Amino acid sequence: MKKLLALALASLLTLSMFAGCGKEKGEAGTSEPKETYQSVDINVAGLKGPTGIGMVRLMEQSDAGEAANKYTFSLASAPTEIVGKISSGEVDIAAVPTNLAATLYQKTNGGVKLLAVNTLGVLYLLEKGDSIHSVADLKGKTIYASGQGSTTEYVLNYLLEQAGMTVGEDVKVEYKADHSELAALIASGEADIALLPEPFVTTVTSKNADVRVALDITEQWKKTTGDKELPMGGIIVRTEFLEKNPAAVEKFLEEYKASTEYTATNLAETAALTEKYDIMKADVAQKAIPNCNIVYLDGAAMKESVKSFFDILLKADAKSIGGKLPDDALYYEKAGN
Repeated sequence: MKKLLALALASLLTLSMFAGCGKEKGEAGTSEPKETYQSVDINVAGLKGPTGIGMVRLMEQSDAGEAANKYTFSLASAPTEIVGKISSGEVDIAAVPTNLAATLYQKTNGGVKLLAVNTLGVLYLLEKGDSIHSVADLKGKTIYASGQGSTTEYVLNYLLEQAGMTVGEDVKVEYKADHSELAALIASGEADIALLPEPFVTTVTSKNADVRVALDITEQWKKTTGDKELPMGGIIVRTEFLEKNPAAVEKFLEEYKASTEYTATNLAETAALTEKYDIMKADVAQKAIPNCNIVYLDGAAMKESVKSFFDILLKADAKSIGGKLPDDALYYEKAGN
């Protein structure tokens, strides 16, 4: 009898040990099925400039079916082409001038959020000749520019005002519809002074050896503002889309950040992709990309940079950011941060 009881007890102990092992395995999650990410269709708009260049690697991955989401990309020549598409819901995520992010936020009552800064200063003043060596030298001149109503206009106006000049009185500014039109004008010699962003600067100087870079606007901005950054471009998302698809937006940001980093470390390959996606010729892109200031700033770094910029714009021209400083809800923060 004692022998039978001992055998029964041993059996129970053995079963208990195996049951315990099975439980630990389950707790460790090795036998639990992993959650799978469900791909989301996302319409993304960029500009035929640095923001478009920063996206080309992700565009290639999307075409190859290697991206987490199903992206449909479109590239516009001017920010005004994107505004209506964001408002109508035709576009979910877009690259726009940072001041436009603020004005859209105000006009839509919080209908968009700023996800990241993607471009720092990329503006240069081009001259056919050698008479301009400071902002003060622009007095009495006619400047041709593109990007009216965007960061370009307000940065230029601020620098001129700080140099004691009033647009329309001391200096004349004529705006063209888009960067490509303006680049063609100065390259052909029809305009003597032009304010353009990269990569159009390299396009012009490659075509016309008589045109030179007279002023680096980023340097002028830093001198005037006490070394403040010039966050010119950013990525926005429709708030409604973000609220419905938070995981998809996070996946996009991961892939977009990787795309911008690829741009910095794979110059020749990125240049080839800019030609593939009809942004510009590869040989010109290879020269221009190092001057395009393509970056990826999110979270606190984004917020600090943009808020400082908006403070300056508010004092210079409140309408540039929608009449007042946007509240902190403009700036996207990942859940849990």
